[in-house]
Amino acid sequence: MAMEKQIIVGEVPVSPFSLLFSMPGLDCFNIVTIGFKHEANPSVFIEGLKNTLLNHPRFSSILEMGLGENKAKWIPTKVKVEDHVVFPEIDPTIENPDQFLEDYTSNMVFSPIDMSKPLWEMHILNIKTSDAESLVVARFHHSLGDGMSLMSLLLACSRKTNDPEALPTLVAPKLSKVTNVWWSLAARLWLIMRRMFNTVVEVFKFLLILCSVCENGTPLTEKPSATRIPNKFIHRVISLNDVKVVKNAMNMTVNDVILGMVQAGLSRYLNTETNPKLKKSLENICLRGVVFFNLRANKKIEDLSKMMEKRSTSRWGNSIGYALIPLWMRSENDIFEYIRRAKNTMDRKKVSLEPLFSYVLLKLTVGVFGFKALRTLAMRIFGRSTIILSNVAGPTEEISLFDHQISYVAASISGVPQALIVHITSYVNKAIISLGVDLDVIPDPHHLCDHMVEALQMMKSAVEEKSSTDLNV
Repeated sequence: MAMEKQIIVGEVPVSPFSLLFSMPGLDCFNIVTIGFKHEANPSVFIEGLKNTLLNHPRFSSILEMGLGENKAKWIPTKVKVEDHVVFPEIDPTIENPDQFLEDYTSNMVFSPIDMSKPLWEMHILNIKTSDAESLVVARFHHSLGDGMSLMSLLLACSRKTNDPEALPTLVAPKLSKVTNVWWSLAARLWLIMRRMFNTVVEVFKFLLILCSVCENGTPLTEKPSATRIPNKFIHRVISLNDVKVVKNAMNMTVNDVILGMVQAGLSRYLNTETNPKLKKSLENICLRGVVFFNLRANKKIEDLSKMMEKRSTSRWGNSIGYALIPLWMRSENDIFEYIRRAKNTMDRKKVSLEPLFSYVLLKLTVGVFGFKALRTLAMRIFGRSTIILSNVAGPTEEISLFDHQISYVAASISGVPQALIVHITSYVNKAIISLGVDLDVIPDPHHLCDHMVEALQMMKSAVEEKSSTDLNV
């Protein structure tokens, strides 16, 4: 073996959610594609990993399952970085590099990973695509951490392009200014009442869905859930400014516009691609999506940077909750209706404790009934939905990773029993749509992505037309 196994300091127990993502049927991986503006230098990249990522406790430990349910542990080990970095020889004159990247990523996802090593790998591809001069395709086992953890870790390993010594910064949430103490107190009381009411309603609906039968007869659930799995991964880079134009005009959030865009694009796709019999039933079908919520307090990038310097064992991993949302699959003449529906749905979810409830429910299940019950519950949640939706906000300024200036960051997830996964990441003024699809259910994912992009352009055009009309009046 190229890597020597050594038990250091002490073994760390595996959290219930990390073990959940390691179970058969839910063996999940995070797939991250990073595009660079220049040709990649493998030796510089490897040296950078040795000085940063290798010092993170999770990325230098083996996941040992043990003989019993509660015996799984993270065992620190000595790592040889070269065993985790792949630099394949690629013909620089290949006819379609974008197609090559899609095929390479899809094939890499389903190649076996060596469980005797830390569960991550990076592939450096020196090919020029439509959006980058070279790329790194990384595969991280989901037990290592969720999407927010990995994005924060990427930023902690990066530096500002215009200031190579400075860590990237994230936009802090805007805090409302208190102008009147009594008005602020009344607003907080109203928020508490809304949260209590929404929590009761949304948790009741959540439990009702869990106790119901699986969705049947929809265009995305024609195959049994046990056989649905994404086997094709694509991404598309679009303008984040286009999203913000719609957001500002409608006085909503970026997430509202993105969810509206996804609903509009998927509705248009299903209405044009499905057979006539199913088209008529779309009006009466309720498709559900699983949306991920970050439950952790925002950890500063500086803290993560110090963690890697000192090999700290501070809190890390999967701290996410779930919410089940209905998707608006209707033919609407008013393109903005999809955004309004998205906002109404997400406002109720955000002002409720449903994500926290789902997290606590999973944790109590494993504590009382064991990991088999945890897997059954998780599969039941996924089995009553058809789509996974998630998004992660990236930096708002140009950054470099080991002296490689980044062009974009795309992310997705594999190993879940869904026919469609939609993941959105942002980087500076770009939004990256990543789709993971089951080709037997969605044979042309590019066409689906086209519908989503066209929906956004229709929204932007409608906003500009409305603004022009208002100015003329």
